[in-house]
Amino acid sequence: MSYPYELDDETLWDAGSHSGRLFFSLTQSAAAYLERPSGLIENDRLGGCDVDLPAFRTFAEGLYDAYSRTNSAVLQGLWRGLLVTSLVLLDMAGSSITLSAEHEESLKSEMASFGRSMGAANWRQYSSAVPNPGN
Repeated sequence: MSYPYELDDETLWDAGSHSGRLFFSLTQSAAAYLERPSGLIENDRLGGCDVDLPAFRTFAEGLYDAYSRTNSAVLQGLWRGLLVTSLVLLDMAGSSITLSAEHEESLKSEMASFGRSMGAANWRQYSSAVPNPGN
């Protein structure tokens, strides 16, 4: 079973049922905490979600802002997985947000791993921020 994330009838991420449902649930909780819509709308017909790109981008910006503003290792850890998944999904939709130099290398490294797992066609682009020890 899958849990597809779609934008304009194009499947961005054909998530597994467990990871897709968990991501959706986490985004809804984070959206309530951030007091903004997640941009993900359950689609009963598909058994997955439709992505409202402008709202999802605003949500991802809010996640990144919350992640960047805290000095708490616990809060950063709690935000990080949701943020990285959101950044990859946002990129798969043809959009992105600007990351600070302070976070770019580590987040893009994780985006490469997540992107590969999520089926992002261009996941290797994220790993370009990570130095290749062989070169």
